[in-house]
Amino acid sequence: MNAVVSHRPIVLVVDDEERNVHLFEEILRAKGYATIAAHSGREALVLAAEKKPDLIILDAMMSDIDGFETVTQLKSQPVTRPVPVIMVTALNDRQSKLRALNAGAEEFLTKPVDVADLTVRVRNMLRLKEYGDFLLDHNRILEERVRERTAQVEEAHRDTILTLARAAEYKDAETGDHVRRIGEYCRLLALEMRMPDDFVVAIHLSSPMHDVGKIGIPDRILLKPSQLASEEWAIMKTHSLLGFRILAPGRSQYALMGAEIALNHHERWDGSGYPNGRKGEDIPLSARIMQICDVYDALRSRRPYKAPSSHEETVKIIRDGDGRTHPGHFDPAVLACFLRMAGRIGAIYHDYADA
Repeated sequence: MNAVVSHRPIVLVVDDEERNVHLFEEILRAKGYATIAAHSGREALVLAAEKKPDLIILDAMMSDIDGFETVTQLKSQPVTRPVPVIMVTALNDRQSKLRALNAGAEEFLTKPVDVADLTVRVRNMLRLKEYGDFLLDHNRILEERVRERTAQVEEAHRDTILTLARAAEYKDAETGDHVRRIGEYCRLLALEMRMPDDFVVAIHLSSPMHDVGKIGIPDRILLKPSQLASEEWAIMKTHSLLGFRILAPGRSQYALMGAEIALNHHERWDGSGYPNGRKGEDIPLSARIMQICDVYDALRSRRPYKAPSSHEETVKIIRDGDGRTHPGHFDPAVLACFLRMAGRIGAIYHDYADA
Protein backbone atom coordinates (compact mmCIF):
# COMPACT_ATOMS: atom_id res chain seq x y z
CA MET A 1 0.00 0.00 0.00
CA ASN A 2 2.85 2.39 0.73
CA ALA A 3 3.81 2.32 -2.94
CA VAL A 4 0.53 4.05 -3.84
CA VAL A 5 1.69 7.47 -2.57
CA SER A 6 4.64 8.60 -4.66
CA HIS A 7 4.54 12.30 -3.66
CA ARG A 8 4.77 14.32 -0.48
CA PRO A 9 1.28 14.48 1.05
CA ILE A 10 -0.37 17.83 0.35
CA VAL A 11 -2.37 19.55 3.08
CA LEU A 12 -4.75 22.40 2.30
CA VAL A 13 -4.93 24.84 5.23
CA VAL A 14 -8.07 27.01 5.30
CA ASP A 15 -8.40 29.97 7.70
CA ASP A 16 -9.31 33.62 7.18
CA GLU A 17 -6.63 34.71 9.67
CA GLU A 18 -3.18 34.83 8.09
CA ARG A 19 -1.29 34.12 11.30
CA ASN A 20 -3.22 30.89 11.84
CA VAL A 21 -2.40 29.80 8.30
CA HIS A 22 1.33 30.46 8.85
CA LEU A 23 1.29 28.56 12.15
CA PHE A 24 -0.27 25.45 10.65
CA GLU A 25 2.00 25.59 7.60
CA GLU A 26 5.15 25.78 9.78
CA ILE A 27 4.06 22.80 11.86
CA LEU A 28 3.12 20.71 8.81
CA ARG A 29 6.21 21.55 6.77
CA ALA A 30 8.40 20.64 9.73
CA LYS A 31 6.83 17.18 9.56
CA GLY A 32 7.63 16.85 5.86
CA TYR A 33 4.24 17.72 4.39
CA ALA A 34 3.63 20.07 1.47
CA THR A 35 1.03 22.78 2.07
CA ILE A 36 -1.25 25.09 0.15
CA ALA A 37 -3.39 27.79 1.73
CA ALA A 38 -6.83 29.28 1.28
CA HIS A 39 -8.18 32.31 3.16
CA SER A 40 -11.90 31.73 2.67
CA GLY A 41 -14.37 28.91 2.24
CA ARG A 42 -15.00 29.79 -1.40
CA GLU A 43 -11.29 29.83 -2.18
CA ALA A 44 -10.94 26.46 -0.44
CA LEU A 45 -13.63 24.91 -2.66
CA VAL A 46 -11.81 26.06 -5.79
CA LEU A 47 -8.33 24.99 -4.61
CA ALA A 48 -9.54 21.62 -3.35
CA ALA A 49 -11.07 20.82 -6.76
CA GLU A 50 -8.03 22.05 -8.71
CA LYS A 51 -5.12 20.83 -6.54
CA LYS A 52 -6.69 17.65 -5.11
CA PRO A 53 -4.95 17.76 -1.69
CA ASP A 54 -4.58 14.68 0.48
CA LEU A 55 -6.00 16.41 3.59
CA ILE A 56 -7.83 19.63 4.46
CA ILE A 57 -7.48 21.48 7.78
CA LEU A 58 -10.48 23.80 7.94
CA ASP A 59 -11.34 26.59 10.36
CA ALA A 60 -14.98 26.50 11.43
CA MET A 61 -15.56 30.24 11.87
CA MET A 62 -14.87 32.26 8.70
CA SER A 63 -16.39 35.45 7.36
CA ASP A 64 -17.72 34.39 3.93
CA ILE A 65 -19.05 30.86 4.29
CA ASP A 66 -18.21 29.09 7.52
CA GLY A 67 -16.37 25.80 7.80
CA PHE A 68 -19.56 23.80 8.34
CA GLU A 69 -21.01 24.92 5.00
CA THR A 70 -17.63 24.56 3.32
CA VAL A 71 -17.22 20.93 4.38
CA THR A 72 -20.81 20.22 3.35
CA GLN A 73 -20.05 21.46 -0.15
CA LEU A 74 -16.72 19.61 -0.26
CA LYS A 75 -18.47 16.34 0.56
CA SER A 76 -21.19 16.97 -2.02
CA GLN A 77 -18.72 16.94 -4.95
CA PRO A 78 -17.28 13.65 -6.25
CA VAL A 79 -13.82 15.11 -6.86
CA THR A 80 -13.42 16.42 -3.27
CA ARG A 81 -15.59 13.94 -1.35
CA PRO A 82 -12.74 11.45 -0.66
CA VAL A 83 -10.46 14.11 0.90
CA PRO A 84 -10.54 13.87 4.73
CA VAL A 85 -11.26 17.09 6.64
CA ILE A 86 -10.07 18.11 10.11
CA MET A 87 -12.32 20.88 11.45
CA VAL A 88 -10.64 23.39 13.80
CA THR A 89 -12.67 25.71 16.03
CA ALA A 90 -12.58 27.66 19.27
CA LEU A 91 -15.99 26.20 20.11
CA ASN A 92 -15.73 23.42 22.64
CA ASP A 93 -19.32 22.31 22.99
CA ARG A 94 -20.70 18.91 22.04
CA GLN A 95 -23.22 20.41 19.62
CA SER A 96 -20.48 22.04 17.50
CA LYS A 97 -18.55 18.76 17.32
CA LEU A 98 -21.64 16.89 16.21
CA ARG A 99 -22.42 19.60 13.65
CA ALA A 100 -18.90 19.30 12.19
CA LEU A 101 -19.07 15.51 12.01
CA ASN A 102 -22.59 15.54 10.56
CA ALA A 103 -21.43 17.98 7.89
CA GLY A 104 -18.84 15.40 6.81
CA ALA A 105 -15.66 16.27 8.71
CA GLU A 106 -13.64 13.22 9.71
CA GLU A 107 -11.94 14.86 12.72
CA PHE A 108 -12.47 17.79 15.08
CA LEU A 109 -9.84 19.87 16.93
CA THR A 110 -10.39 22.61 19.48
CA LYS A 111 -8.28 25.78 19.65
CA PRO A 112 -5.71 26.33 20.93
CA VAL A 113 -4.46 23.33 18.99
CA ASP A 114 -1.96 21.03 20.66
CA VAL A 115 0.92 20.36 18.23
CA ALA A 116 1.29 16.71 19.23
CA ASP A 117 -2.47 16.18 18.91
CA LEU A 118 -2.49 17.87 15.50
CA THR A 119 0.45 15.77 14.31
CA VAL A 120 -1.18 12.49 15.29
CA ARG A 121 -4.52 13.43 13.71
CA VAL A 122 -2.87 14.56 10.48
CA ARG A 123 -0.85 11.35 10.27
CA ASN A 124 -3.94 9.21 10.88
CA MET A 125 -6.06 11.10 8.36
CA LEU A 126 -3.34 10.83 5.72
CA ARG A 127 -3.14 7.08 6.31
CA LEU A 128 -6.91 6.96 5.91
CA LYS A 129 -6.67 8.88 2.64
CA GLU A 130 -3.80 6.65 1.42
CA TYR A 131 -5.80 3.53 2.18
CA GLY A 132 -8.88 5.01 0.49
CA ASP A 133 -6.83 5.83 -2.59
CA PHE A 134 -5.43 2.33 -2.60
CA LEU A 135 -8.92 0.83 -2.50
CA LEU A 136 -10.18 3.14 -5.25
CA ASP A 137 -7.22 2.27 -7.45
CA HIS A 138 -7.59 -1.43 -6.71
CA ASN A 139 -11.31 -1.29 -7.52
CA ARG A 140 -10.58 0.62 -10.72
CA ILE A 141 -8.11 -2.07 -11.81
CA LEU A 142 -10.62 -4.80 -10.99
CA GLU A 143 -13.37 -2.99 -12.91
CA GLU A 144 -11.09 -2.60 -15.92
CA ARG A 145 -10.29 -6.32 -15.84
CA VAL A 146 -13.99 -7.16 -15.53
CA ARG A 147 -14.78 -4.87 -18.48
CA GLU A 148 -12.01 -6.46 -20.53
CA ARG A 149 -13.24 -9.95 -19.67
CA THR A 150 -16.83 -8.95 -20.37
CA ALA A 151 -15.78 -7.56 -23.74
CA GLN A 152 -13.99 -10.83 -24.54
CA VAL A 153 -17.06 -12.86 -23.58
CA GLU A 154 -19.26 -10.47 -25.58
CA GLU A 155 -17.03 -10.91 -28.61
CA ALA A 156 -17.13 -14.69 -28.20
CA HIS A 157 -20.94 -14.53 -28.06
CA ARG A 158 -20.97 -12.34 -31.15
CA ASP A 159 -18.72 -14.71 -33.10
CA THR A 160 -20.79 -17.73 -32.09
CA ILE A 161 -24.03 -16.00 -33.02
CA LEU A 162 -22.82 -14.85 -36.43
CA THR A 163 -21.32 -18.25 -37.14
CA LEU A 164 -24.60 -19.96 -36.28
CA ALA A 165 -26.60 -17.45 -38.31
CA ARG A 166 -24.30 -17.77 -41.32
CA ALA A 167 -24.59 -21.55 -41.15
CA ALA A 168 -28.28 -21.10 -41.96
CA GLU A 169 -27.59 -18.43 -44.57
CA TYR A 170 -25.17 -20.69 -46.49
CA LYS A 171 -28.24 -22.62 -47.57
CA ASP A 172 -29.51 -19.43 -49.19
CA ALA A 173 -26.27 -17.93 -50.50
CA GLU A 174 -27.84 -14.97 -52.28
CA THR A 175 -28.84 -13.33 -49.00
CA GLY A 176 -25.17 -12.58 -48.14
CA ASP A 177 -24.98 -9.92 -45.43
CA HIS A 178 -28.64 -10.21 -44.51
CA VAL A 179 -27.81 -11.28 -40.96
CA ARG A 180 -25.50 -8.28 -40.42
CA ARG A 181 -28.10 -5.85 -41.74
CA ILE A 182 -30.84 -7.33 -39.58
CA GLY A 183 -28.81 -6.78 -36.41
CA GLU A 184 -28.14 -3.16 -37.35
CA TYR A 185 -31.78 -2.46 -38.26
CA CYS A 186 -33.04 -3.91 -34.99
CA ARG A 187 -30.46 -2.05 -32.93
CA LEU A 188 -31.40 1.25 -34.61
CA LEU A 189 -35.14 0.81 -33.98
CA ALA A 190 -34.61 -0.31 -30.38
CA LEU A 191 -32.49 2.78 -29.72
CA GLU A 192 -35.07 5.06 -31.36
CA MET A 193 -37.79 3.46 -29.21
CA ARG A 194 -35.62 4.21 -26.14
CA MET A 195 -35.40 0.65 -24.99
CA PRO A 196 -33.04 -0.18 -22.08
CA ASP A 197 -29.38 -0.68 -22.98
CA ASP A 198 -29.43 -4.41 -22.23
CA PHE A 199 -32.40 -4.86 -24.60
CA VAL A 200 -30.61 -2.91 -27.35
CA VAL A 201 -27.47 -5.04 -27.00
CA ALA A 202 -29.47 -8.27 -26.83
CA ILE A 203 -31.59 -7.59 -29.92
CA HIS A 204 -28.52 -6.48 -31.85
CA LEU A 205 -26.79 -9.78 -31.14
CA SER A 206 -29.84 -12.08 -31.11
CA SER A 207 -31.77 -10.97 -34.18
CA PRO A 208 -29.25 -12.39 -36.70
CA MET A 209 -30.26 -15.87 -35.46
CA HIS A 210 -33.90 -15.42 -36.49
CA ASP A 211 -33.71 -17.89 -39.41
CA VAL A 212 -31.37 -20.45 -37.86
CA GLY A 213 -34.18 -22.99 -38.20
CA LYS A 214 -33.66 -22.96 -41.97
CA ILE A 215 -30.83 -25.40 -41.30
CA GLY A 216 -33.54 -28.02 -41.03
CA ILE A 217 -35.40 -27.09 -44.25
CA PRO A 218 -34.63 -29.24 -47.32
CA ASP A 219 -32.71 -27.45 -50.09
CA ARG A 220 -35.30 -28.43 -52.67
CA ILE A 221 -37.76 -26.20 -50.83
CA LEU A 222 -35.43 -23.48 -49.59
CA LEU A 223 -33.81 -22.93 -53.00
CA LYS A 224 -36.85 -23.53 -55.20
CA PRO A 225 -36.78 -20.84 -57.94
CA SER A 226 -40.59 -20.61 -58.13
CA GLN A 227 -43.46 -20.18 -55.71
CA LEU A 228 -43.84 -22.98 -53.17
CA ALA A 229 -46.72 -25.42 -53.30
CA SER A 230 -48.97 -25.47 -50.25
CA GLU A 231 -47.36 -28.56 -48.73
CA GLU A 232 -43.90 -27.08 -49.36
CA TRP A 233 -44.95 -23.81 -47.73
CA ALA A 234 -46.17 -25.76 -44.70
CA ILE A 235 -42.71 -27.29 -44.37
CA MET A 236 -41.01 -23.90 -44.86
CA LYS A 237 -43.02 -22.38 -42.02
CA THR A 238 -41.64 -24.96 -39.60
CA HIS A 239 -38.31 -23.10 -39.60
CA SER A 240 -39.69 -20.83 -36.84
CA LEU A 241 -40.30 -23.73 -34.49
CA LEU A 242 -37.03 -25.41 -35.50
CA GLY A 243 -35.12 -22.23 -34.71
CA PHE A 244 -36.83 -22.00 -31.32
CA ARG A 245 -35.89 -25.60 -30.52
CA ILE A 246 -32.26 -24.98 -31.49
CA LEU A 247 -31.88 -21.84 -29.36
CA ALA A 248 -34.22 -22.37 -26.39
CA PRO A 249 -31.86 -24.69 -24.44
CA GLY A 250 -29.29 -21.86 -24.30
CA ARG A 251 -28.88 -19.99 -21.02
CA SER A 252 -27.51 -16.64 -22.17
CA GLN A 253 -29.85 -13.67 -22.66
CA TYR A 254 -28.87 -13.70 -26.34
CA ALA A 255 -29.90 -17.32 -26.87
CA LEU A 256 -33.15 -16.76 -24.99
CA MET A 257 -34.06 -13.65 -26.98
CA GLY A 258 -32.89 -15.39 -30.14
CA ALA A 259 -35.30 -18.25 -29.42
CA GLU A 260 -38.09 -15.74 -28.77
CA ILE A 261 -37.41 -13.98 -32.08
CA ALA A 262 -36.99 -17.20 -34.08
CA LEU A 263 -40.38 -18.47 -32.92
CA ASN A 264 -42.33 -15.23 -33.30
CA HIS A 265 -40.82 -13.08 -36.06
CA HIS A 266 -43.45 -14.20 -38.59
CA GLU A 267 -46.34 -13.43 -36.25
CA ARG A 268 -48.37 -10.34 -37.20
CA TRP A 269 -50.01 -7.62 -35.16
CA ASP A 270 -53.44 -8.49 -36.62
CA GLY A 271 -53.06 -12.19 -35.79
CA SER A 272 -52.60 -13.39 -39.39
CA GLY A 273 -49.05 -14.66 -38.97
CA TYR A 274 -47.52 -18.00 -38.02
CA PRO A 275 -46.79 -20.41 -36.36
CA ASN A 276 -49.25 -19.68 -33.52
CA GLY A 277 -51.40 -16.81 -34.83
CA ARG A 278 -50.40 -14.51 -31.98
CA LYS A 279 -51.60 -10.94 -32.18
CA GLY A 280 -50.93 -7.53 -30.66
CA GLU A 281 -48.81 -7.33 -27.55
CA ASP A 282 -49.01 -11.09 -27.12
CA ILE A 283 -46.13 -11.09 -29.61
CA PRO A 284 -42.82 -10.28 -27.84
CA LEU A 285 -41.53 -6.78 -28.64
CA SER A 286 -38.22 -8.18 -29.88
CA ALA A 287 -40.10 -10.18 -32.52
CA ARG A 288 -42.30 -7.21 -33.46
CA ILE A 289 -39.19 -5.15 -34.15
CA MET A 290 -37.56 -8.05 -35.97
CA GLN A 291 -40.65 -8.66 -38.14
CA ILE A 292 -40.66 -5.25 -39.83
CA CYS A 293 -36.88 -5.36 -40.31
CA ASP A 294 -37.13 -8.80 -41.89
CA VAL A 295 -39.91 -7.70 -44.24
CA TYR A 296 -37.90 -4.65 -45.31
CA ASP A 297 -34.78 -6.67 -46.01
CA ALA A 298 -36.67 -9.44 -47.80
CA LEU A 299 -38.32 -6.92 -50.12
CA ARG A 300 -34.98 -5.23 -50.82
CA SER A 301 -33.14 -8.49 -51.50
CA ARG A 302 -33.00 -10.68 -54.58
CA ARG A 303 -34.50 -14.14 -54.16
CA PRO A 304 -34.68 -17.13 -56.56
CA TYR A 305 -38.32 -16.24 -57.23
CA LYS A 306 -38.20 -12.40 -57.32
CA ALA A 307 -36.19 -9.30 -58.21
CA PRO A 308 -35.21 -6.80 -55.49
CA SER A 309 -37.30 -3.68 -54.77
CA SER A 310 -35.83 -0.21 -54.32
CA HIS A 311 -35.75 1.48 -50.93
CA GLU A 312 -38.55 3.84 -51.93
CA GLU A 313 -40.75 1.01 -53.26
CA THR A 314 -40.15 -1.05 -50.13
CA VAL A 315 -41.04 1.77 -47.72
CA LYS A 316 -44.22 2.47 -49.73
CA ILE A 317 -45.23 -1.21 -49.56
CA ILE A 318 -44.68 -1.33 -45.80
CA ARG A 319 -46.50 1.97 -45.26
CA ASP A 320 -49.43 1.48 -47.65
CA GLY A 321 -49.53 -2.26 -48.42
CA ASP A 322 -49.46 -4.10 -51.74
CA GLY A 323 -51.98 -6.91 -51.36
CA ARG A 324 -49.47 -9.25 -49.73
CA THR A 325 -47.94 -6.94 -47.15
CA HIS A 326 -50.29 -4.72 -45.13
CA PRO A 327 -49.53 -2.03 -42.50
CA GLY A 328 -51.91 -3.84 -40.16
CA HIS A 329 -49.33 -6.63 -39.95
CA PHE A 330 -47.04 -4.39 -37.90
CA ASP A 331 -47.14 -3.02 -34.37
CA PRO A 332 -48.25 0.62 -34.96
CA ALA A 333 -45.54 2.00 -32.65
CA VAL A 334 -42.84 -0.03 -34.38
CA LEU A 335 -44.19 0.96 -37.81
CA ALA A 336 -44.14 4.66 -36.86
CA CYS A 337 -40.58 4.28 -35.61
CA PHE A 338 -39.55 2.47 -38.80
CA LEU A 339 -41.01 5.23 -40.99
CA ARG A 340 -39.18 7.91 -38.96
CA MET A 341 -35.90 6.02 -39.37
CA ALA A 342 -36.45 4.83 -42.96
CA GLY A 343 -33.61 6.94 -44.31
CA ARG A 344 -31.11 5.44 -41.88
CA ILE A 345 -32.50 1.96 -42.51
CA GLY A 346 -31.79 2.48 -46.21
CA ALA A 347 -28.26 3.65 -45.41
CA ILE A 348 -27.63 0.45 -43.42
CA TYR A 349 -28.79 -1.65 -46.37
CA HIS A 350 -26.37 0.26 -48.62
CA ASP A 351 -23.48 -0.10 -46.13
CA TYR A 352 -23.97 -3.87 -45.88
CA ALA A 353 -25.14 -4.54 -49.45
CA ASP A 354 -24.46 -7.98 -50.83
CA ALA A 355 -21.26 -8.15 -52.81
